[in-house]
Amino acid sequence: MGGTAAVEDRVIPRARGLASSRSVVWVAFAFFAILSSLWALASPVFSVPDENAHVARAVALMHGQIVGESVEGRKHPVVRMPEGYDYHDGIMCFVGEPQHSAECGIDFGDGTGSRTVETWVAAYNPIYYAIVAWPSLLTDDATAAVYAMRILSGLLCSVLLAWAFQLALAPPGARWMPLGAAFLATPMVVYFAGSVNPNGVEIAAGAALWMGALRLLERFADPPRPDRPPRWYLWTVVTVAAVLLANARAIGPLWVLVIAVACVAAVGWRSAGRMFATRASYPWLAVVAAASIFSVGWTLGTGGAASQADTTDAPFVGASPLVGVVAMLRRTGIWAQQAMGDFGWLDTPLPTETYWLLVAPLGALVLLAVTGGDRRGVLVVVGALAIAVLVPALVQGIQISRTGLIWQGRYGLLLFLAVPLAAGWALSRPSGNRLAFLAPRFTWVGGMLLWAYAAYAFVWVMRRFTSGVPDPVDGSTSGAAWAPPLGAVALCVLYALATLAFALWVGRLGTLVARSDATGARHG
Repeated sequence: MGGTAAVEDRVIPRARGLASSRSVVWVAFAFFAILSSLWALASPVFSVPDENAHVARAVALMHGQIVGESVEGRKHPVVRMPEGYDYHDGIMCFVGEPQHSAECGIDFGDGTGSRTVETWVAAYNPIYYAIVAWPSLLTDDATAAVYAMRILSGLLCSVLLAWAFQLALAPPGARWMPLGAAFLATPMVVYFAGSVNPNGVEIAAGAALWMGALRLLERFADPPRPDRPPRWYLWTVVTVAAVLLANARAIGPLWVLVIAVACVAAVGWRSAGRMFATRASYPWLAVVAAASIFSVGWTLGTGGAASQADTTDAPFVGASPLVGVVAMLRRTGIWAQQAMGDFGWLDTPLPTETYWLLVAPLGALVLLAVTGGDRRGVLVVVGALAIAVLVPALVQGIQISRTGLIWQGRYGLLLFLAVPLAAGWALSRPSGNRLAFLAPRFTWVGGMLLWAYAAYAFVWVMRRFTSGVPDPVDGSTSGAAWAPPLGAVALCVLYALATLAFALWVGRLGTLVARSDATGARHG
């Protein structure tokens, strides 16, 4: 008997640590890198929202122009691009015209445009651009440089998303987390990851910070266990994610604060007290604080925040905060749809019925969490939903007089991602044991639904850019066909296979983690 117990003591911690092993983070990184790279290749140059402005900012920064210059007669500052990076508005002839393929666009850097480019992000925080823009130093081929910068941005985001995925599955008690973490690979997340847009790293860093802060606070709430990630590793994830999130966009420091407060509320204030009472926490906190101060200082010092808009720029310019909040809340469904999947410059939504492939597993996960969890778990899930809806409304409402209603669903995607993660966390608590038998089944079904959604979305968007979506009135398209690198068919097949492999891997993890939790409960 003693020998059997000794064997179990050796095996069980290993099994319970399965989901937090190095292999999971590397496999997750590979999947996210592949998916984001496929989106990077499938999207025509500047077909991602604001990508033209961000590329101009990145390239100019890498060639020595720290901020743009004010020019008389120009509404926004201008940056000066190097030779070979001529920009012409004709590149984006298909924007807002979904019946037109991307074939109508001229090539970036073909010599017909200007190297003096007006961009509204000319004074944005330089950190993201400095990380992703260096391929522009290696080539005079502007189009190739954009694809390279996209892939580099995707690799950066993939590290953050892989950390979030790994920590979501950190034991003990993670049987529902494979399904919750599967939403990290939904199309809009990897679409923006594979673009030159700080929104992508904002989303990925937000996901990593959600899970990193939650698991770190749990370490302070409970006695140390050998099957949990060590504090130094959790602090590394939290610090890197917080630094990148704070400096992705001007609103970054607020997102860091919101996530930190939400995670403390979820785990308990006692854990935060223990963290602040631990001397080793302060160097990490100092780095996060310094990064946040730099972000605020840069925004205030360079005028990086949005300036006063004209009434022709956006609706509700000059309106009161109350009007702004109400307008935001009335459009909650629009923001949710955009966060789930509205590609291009908000000109490529998916067919309405397609969204149910994503809504079904998400709704089931949330419903089970609020009906089958304990009081704390229910409050965490409801709180995550409230944050995703109310915080954007308050943020936009406060500044609507100056900016007008400029919100888009992608701005709050890092908050929406907290909902499935919170639901999985709540169900994985001991109070959810009576529903434990459902976890592997729901993970397999939910993973396959998410695979169908992702594959369909990729094919639909590819069709939009290669041949155009038929006009709903006369059924016409532009007729001309655009071809991405590697070809449309090859990219669609690769994406379908990659997302299927990811769904199967998530299902397998769901089975293994559920089995590990059950074994640990019997021998814990």
